[in-house]
Amino acid sequence: MATRGVTALITGANRGLGLEMVRQLAECDKAAAKKVFACCRDPDGSGAKDLQALAKKHPDVIAVVQLDATDLGSIKQCAQQVGSKLGSGGLNLLVNNAGILFKEGMLECKAEDMQKSFDTNVMGPMNITKEFLPQLRAAAKASDIPGMSFKKAAVVNISTALSSLQSVKETLPLFGAIALGYRTSKVCLNMLTVCAAEELRQEGILFSLLHPGWVRTRMGGEDGLIDAPESVRGMLQVMASLTEKQTGSFLDYEGQVIPW
Repeated sequence: MATRGVTALITGANRGLGLEMVRQLAECDKAAAKKVFACCRDPDGSGAKDLQALAKKHPDVIAVVQLDATDLGSIKQCAQQVGSKLGSGGLNLLVNNAGILFKEGMLECKAEDMQKSFDTNVMGPMNITKEFLPQLRAAAKASDIPGMSFKKAAVVNISTALSSLQSVKETLPLFGAIALGYRTSKVCLNMLTVCAAEELRQEGILFSLLHPGWVRTRMGGEDGLIDAPESVRGMLQVMASLTEKQTGSFLDYEGQVIPW
């Protein structure tokens, strides 16, 4: 996993996949990443104690930053704070990992829960990407790497195989819940990502969707098939392999194509 020198920002970094991604970027290959901005809603709260401990272990690599994906003011403030620390090299990798899941189907789903799903899983990644575009553009311009690469400038949106329209009948019994708000909001995230990939293709910014697998986290539950370290190792390997040929792609943590 060749990530040395990469500047990265991870949302939802206080637990689960986000925390593990920060850990591996900081610790693999003896500080593989040059700088990792680990973002979460309440960095001073009890829910971020593991992240704060990790940041203390790697003070030169990890910077913990407040960011609420549902609050545009928070996103703008985060972008200003991070931008002031990045310099002319910009931001190489943005991972929109923060997400929310309600398990109810259509008959039980509350309107406010559906709204929260879209605010977090769709509007959040869109607004975060837009606010960090100046830093992504700076990274693309500063890089001498040809083509597209996550070492140059990339946005990776964490999606799910549950958003696959072709696979609904197969995924319903596996997950054990309809999760209508989660599924539909991630479908919208998929379309957002594909459109962004085309819109920003000429600027050299790569976009991709990754399915992390069914992971044993608080969101995935105890019945998950893999643990967070395995999922993140796979996702980082896939990220490292992405080129302009995969911009707008929908892959899983093993690099397999997920059907739309």
